[in-house]
Amino acid sequence: MTEHRQSAYFSRSQVTVVRVVWMVVTTILALMTLFPLFWMVSMAFKPAPEAFSSNLIPQAPTFDNFIYVLTGVPFIRYMLNSFFVSATVTVVALFFHTMAGYALARLRFPGRELIFLAIFSTFLISLPVIIVPLFIIVRAMGMLNSYAGLIVPAIFNAFGIFLLRQYYLSLPREIEEAARIDGAGYWRIYWSIILPLSRPIMSALAILFFLANWNAFLWPLTIASDQKLWVVQVGIANFKSQYSASWNYMMAASTIIAIPTLVLFVIFQRQIMDSLKTSGLK
Repeated sequence: MTEHRQSAYFSRSQVTVVRVVWMVVTTILALMTLFPLFWMVSMAFKPAPEAFSSNLIPQAPTFDNFIYVLTGVPFIRYMLNSFFVSATVTVVALFFHTMAGYALARLRFPGRELIFLAIFSTFLISLPVIIVPLFIIVRAMGMLNSYAGLIVPAIFNAFGIFLLRQYYLSLPREIEEAARIDGAGYWRIYWSIILPLSRPIMSALAILFFLANWNAFLWPLTIASDQKLWVVQVGIANFKSQYSASWNYMMAASTIIAIPTLVLFVIFQRQIMDSLKTSGLK
C-alpha cells in the first residue's frame, strides 16, 4: 500500500514538473513572439535621435512620426490600395475556390484526382520561384502597373481549394441526395445548400486571404512601379530607400497597418481555429 502511494506521489510530481516545464517554454516563446511587437510600438513613439536607444519605454514619446506618415506621404492612399486589392482578391477567390472545392469533392469526372494533385502541388512552390515567368505572362497580357496585375495573379490559392475540398468531403452526402430527389441540380445544390453550410470555413478563409494580401510585398513591388498603385508594404519599404535613418517612420507605419490585422484576428480567432479543426484534417 505504501509503495502504491509513493508511486502515485511520484507520478503526480512528474506531471507537475512536466507542466511547469511546458509553462516556462510557452512563456519564453510568447515573449519571443511579443517582444518585436513591443519594440515596434516603442520605436514608433520615439524621436529620430532616440530611435535606436536600448530603452523599451520612450523617454520623450511623440506622435510626430504618426503625423508625418499620415500627412507627409500618401500613406492613406497606400492603405486604400491595400484594402481594395485585399478585399477584391478575397471575394473573387472565395467565389471560385468554393466552386473548385465542391467540384473536386463531389463531382465525378475523368482526371479529378490528377487535377487535384496538380493544384495541390502548386502549394509547394513559393512565389520567388515563379515570379519571373509570372511577370512575363502579366506583361504580355498588358497588366503591368494596373490593379488587374495586382489582383488577378493573387486570386488562385491552392491552400484555399484544399481546405474547402476537405471540408466538403466531411459533409454528409444524404443532404445532397435529398436535394437531387427534389429535382435540384448541381448548381442549385451548390448555391442553396453547400454555400450556406460553408460559412464557418469561408469566414476563416476570408480572414486568411485578406491578411495574406494585406501583408503582400514581393509581387506588388514587382508589378507596380507607379506610386499611385503602391500598397502599404511597398510604401513602408520606400521609407528605407528614400531616407537613411527613417526607422521611426517605418515603425509608425508598421504600427498603423498592424492594427487592422490584430483587430481582425482578435475578433475572428474563434472562427479560424474552428475551421481548421473541422476542415477534414482528421
